[in-house]
Amino acid sequence: MADHGGSGPQERGRRSRLDDYAEMAEPAAADGETPPSGTASPTPAPAPEPPEQPSTTTAPATVPAPAESEDIARARREFGALLGEFRRTPVLVPLDKDEAPLVGDYGGIRWIYAFSDESALARFAIARGEGEREWEYRRVLGARLLDAGVPATGVPTGVALDVGSDGDGVLFPPVTGIVPDAAAVDAETVDGEETR
Repeated sequence: MADHGGSGPQERGRRSRLDDYAEMAEPAAADGETPPSGTASPTPAPAPEPPEQPSTTTAPATVPAPAESEDIARARREFGALLGEFRRTPVLVPLDKDEAPLVGDYGGIRWIYAFSDESALARFAIARGEGEREWEYRRVLGARLLDAGVPATGVPTGVALDVGSDGDGVLFPPVTGIVPDAAAVDAETVDGEETR
């Protein structure tokens, strides 16, 4: 494999999916609580004019429908199982010309490319138009990539698994519960110490 890589394409104007993953990694905020700083929150509507006479009724709190709550809980469990499997599994990390992990920048996040096997890496190479060259890679445990590789970059970084594989790719964004809190973009800091 040749020793050059580089950044993947950057697309502007598209919403980053980081918010979706942050919502899956963190419990939903209860009514009256502020969502974590890395998650999306709707813009509050302007307060209505107070009625001329006091009203004794209050509007019911917005509560997700039971089916919606079950879907969210199921998606979190499935993602948690996938994350656990990734952490326990060695993956292939292609190297650039400086023998550093091959990365791409997208949505304001740097993504380390990782692949579950050589055929997934080959599909990525072909998608880049570089299927004819030899690709060098390292085999790294997923947990080591998330716990040591991500913080070592010094910028918001996640892991993109099996990019270029039709529908089989997974993103592990830099949010609490996936990467160390020091590298998570949604961790809040108070006096230099991180809180949640």
